[in-house]
This record gives sequence, structure tokens and C-alpha cells, in this order.
Amino acid sequence: MKVYGSHLCPDTLYAISVLKSKGIDFEFINASASLADMKRFIKLREENPSVYDAVRAKGGLGVPAFLTDDGSLTLDLADVVK
Repeated sequence: MKVYGSHLCPDTLYAISVLKSKGIDFEFINASASLADMKRFIKLREENPSVYDAVRAKGGLGVPAFLTDDGSLTLDLADVVK
């Protein structure tokens, strides 16, 4: 699984903590750490309007985002820890 987020975001930090405590293996993509990672996150947002339209409408960023190994994308931590 890939987790897109930012170390500046408390929701992302919480999600990382939960995933580690559950022993869930993941790759963290820190969108605020490098331009390359930010581009990866922006591409993910642009390619998934059904996930991000409501977030954009509220002026949100939409992190953390969880891209599972089967290719599904969710913004809900509960979806990936069950």
C-alpha cells in the first residue's frame, strides 16, 4: 500500500501511527517533502475525481490518501485497517 500525505498534516501523522501499530506495511509518499512526490500526489488527485471532488469542493487537500495494492483508492483510514 502507498500512503500519500504530509508530515505537516496531523491526520497523516495519526494514520501513520495507526498503520505502524497494526503492523501494516506501507510506502509513505510525503507530498510536502519534494516536488517529485507532490507531482505524484497531484496526478493521483487529478486521475480520481470521484474520490476528490467532494474534498476539492470544501477546499481540502485530501490527505492522507491510501492506494491499496489492488489499485483502489480511499481517504478513509478505517478502510485499510480492517
